[in-house]
Amino acid sequence: MTDLIHYARRKSREISVGDVPMGGNNPIRLQSMTDTPTMDTEASIRQVLRIAEAGGEYVRLTTQGTREARNMELIHKGVRDAGCQVPLIADVHFNPSVADVAALYCEKVRVNPGNYSDLTRLATLLDICRQHHTALRVGVNHGSLSERITNLYGDTPRGIVESCMEFLRICLRHSFTDVAVSVKASDTAVMVRSVRLLVTAMTREGMDFPLHLGVTEAGDGEDGRIKSAVGIGALLADGIGDTVRVSLSEPPEREIPVAREIVRYVLDSRLKSDVPSLFGSQAPFQWLSPERRQTTRVGDVGDGQPPVVLTELPASGVMALNPYTFNKAAADKLRRDPSTIVVSQPQGEDIVAEHRALAFALMSLGLPNPLLLHHTDTNPLRAASLLGAPLIDKLADGLVMPDERLALSILQASRERISKTEYIACPGCGRTLYDLQGTLSRIKAATRHLKGKTIAVMGCIVNGPGEMAGADYGYVGAARGRISLYKGKTCLERNIPEEQAVERLLQLIEEDND
Repeated sequence: MTDLIHYARRKSREISVGDVPMGGNNPIRLQSMTDTPTMDTEASIRQVLRIAEAGGEYVRLTTQGTREARNMELIHKGVRDAGCQVPLIADVHFNPSVADVAALYCEKVRVNPGNYSDLTRLATLLDICRQHHTALRVGVNHGSLSERITNLYGDTPRGIVESCMEFLRICLRHSFTDVAVSVKASDTAVMVRSVRLLVTAMTREGMDFPLHLGVTEAGDGEDGRIKSAVGIGALLADGIGDTVRVSLSEPPEREIPVAREIVRYVLDSRLKSDVPSLFGSQAPFQWLSPERRQTTRVGDVGDGQPPVVLTELPASGVMALNPYTFNKAAADKLRRDPSTIVVSQPQGEDIVAEHRALAFALMSLGLPNPLLLHHTDTNPLRAASLLGAPLIDKLADGLVMPDERLALSILQASRERISKTEYIACPGCGRTLYDLQGTLSRIKAATRHLKGKTIAVMGCIVNGPGEMAGADYGYVGAARGRISLYKGKTCLERNIPEEQAVERLLQLIEEDND
């Protein structure tokens, strides 16, 4: 990125996805994924229609086998017979042959490079997609990298990006360009860093494929919405993203209004920017690998301590500034007293630009004064959407917000301060064979007191255990009515009855004195 203050949308190529093109000058598209069994044709059709009615512009369905891939023909026909033209996307895991079948009946197919041990196998799919005018999404998730990639790069953002770039180079070699790209993680900081690395890598190699944004396994309720808004909002703020999916452990049609609001809040703010760059647009800030700047310790503020939360401005010891009021006199005063805490207090619409410009100015001048971000808006989704970028950029030593609970939730979502139990929970899909939403609710009710612990609730072995590798405990669907329980990456109990699984998970946690 050349300018982190002034907004410009990343230039991407337009690709055809049915009658709803993506990228280029098109709007940022909203999408969701069904949670019905793909073999239940009527239930899947009804849910596709509900998602489309809510404003979804693409709908994805799981095709875990050839049988489900073939049934997409009936679902596609039923949706069109109902007068709905929303493009359908087949989600393929494990078996490349399934993608070859799904491409016959859908407008787009999503494949995971981690499932292609033989990269030359991709050429067959590209030929089928070209013949049937089917787009391709190359989707890499943090927890599902191939063994070859992890051996080379580890389970890292670089590994995520390299896995994706290999596939994109093959697509270009075969002159196939109707390709969208996604790199996702349940950790917002990993997700944002991975996408930034990917954008840089694609730019370096002259690629302009459109990007799909999403935080995997965000969970439900306000926490799921805040986590999604922090990660997606941070990237949208930098002009990155052509389609958005918010992954909530709730009925999928509820995801669309949340995605719409995140996009609206960020664009409404960033498109109104006239913020001066002051001392340069980003130097000496490292966009690809942000690090907290060195600041003076003032009580419990600054010097690498966890970001503080204040509900009101202190009566003394602070200087409220923004890019419009910061001048030489203010800089001289701060230099004379490094213990003066700077409060970034925006006066315009572009919150991201104002916080960044002030922080970058302090960096450029070598001023070590701690920096707090002032935000008076108590709308959780808007606050998270606009604070995501400066927090993941590690620019702040704390927040000043009237709602302490909301401030702590946003800090946790940005991975800057952990103050409560963290949940990783997939949204569920046609592969889920138990009541994921009800189970998540029961587990959360019984474990909310476990500050600092991470508990994963995953619908199937596709998303878990790989996507929950960072969790302390995991609850993973293994088969219909059967659950496997994990501690870290180790499976402690396999295929136990669903009706016993929640209580057994709680027993395991208690036995570990957690």
